[in-house]
Parts: sequence; C-alpha cells; structure tokens
Amino acid sequence: MSERVEKATFAGGCFWCMVKPFDEQEGIIEVLSGYSGGTVENPTYKEVKSGETGHYEVVQITFDPEVFPYEKLLSLYWPQIDPTDPDGQFHDRGPMYRTAIFYHTEQQRQLAEKTKKEIEESGRFKKEIVTKILPATPFYPAEDYHQDYYKKNSEHYKEDRKKSGRDEFIEKNWV
Repeated sequence: MSERVEKATFAGGCFWCMVKPFDEQEGIIEVLSGYSGGTVENPTYKEVKSGETGHYEVVQITFDPEVFPYEKLLSLYWPQIDPTDPDGQFHDRGPMYRTAIFYHTEQQRQLAEKTKKEIEESGRFKKEIVTKILPATPFYPAEDYHQDYYKKNSEHYKEDRKKSGRDEFIEKNWV
C-alpha cells in the first residue's frame, strides 16, 4: 500500500448496488454511500429522495492509485450502469438516480472523458451516452443504515437488485 490515496465519486443509480463491485478489492480502502452534486448542505435521504435538492446518490471510493488505478475503477464503473438513461437507472427513477462521474483531478476528468468517448465510438449502444462528467462537489455520507447495505441486509439487497433489472441489463449489454 502506497502512502498516496485518492478519491473517486460515481453516481450509478441506487447507491446500494454501486458499493459491492468496488468493495473488498485490493487497493480499495473505503467505499461510502452518500450524496453529491446538490444545493443543500448535509441532506437527508428523505430530502434527496424528494428530488428537490439536486443531489445524486453516489459512492465515494478512497483508493490507492498505485494498487488500483483510476482507469481500473472506470472499467468497473461503466458496466454497472445504463449510460443511455437520462431519467434514472433501471427501476429507480428520478434525478437522484442519474449517472455521473464526479472527477477530483484533471487527470480523472481526462480519463473519464476518454472512456466515455470509447464507449460512444464502440457502437455498443444505439442511444446517446448521457452519463455526465462533472467536477467533484461536496460529498455527504448517507445515513449509517445505507452503508454496506448489501452486507447488512443481504436478502433485501438481493431481492431489490433482482427486481431492478440491473443484472439483466448488464448481462445483455456489457458481458
């Protein structure tokens, strides 16, 4: 483990489904569920869910770039989402469930733009890639019961994920 750590912040719909792919990977120090991109300080889940704060549900990942480079995070992020959906993800609808990459450095911005362009040019999707690439804004951790939800409430998590249509989309479009 190097002494240098970085942050990555990704919005990919329900944050419960965005933790597991990154969690417990070598070089990943922490994955927190939370809110970013809005106008209200320290929003609650209820406020964000209302759609009126402007926040996205996000995961913020603390990582060691020498062990798990940002490019590798991006290669894990994109196949978790439908990058063509402007109104949410799968059965989760509303502005808080839109997709975005919040970059913390100019290098992260460049890499995010590069991978987005590669997906656009791949022909994998017939619709426009609408995932936004935005400068990082204040991150507010979600309430404790949302942290590591897939571990704490594994049966509910599995049931919700199955109903969402996320796994079928991933299988059809990314695998």
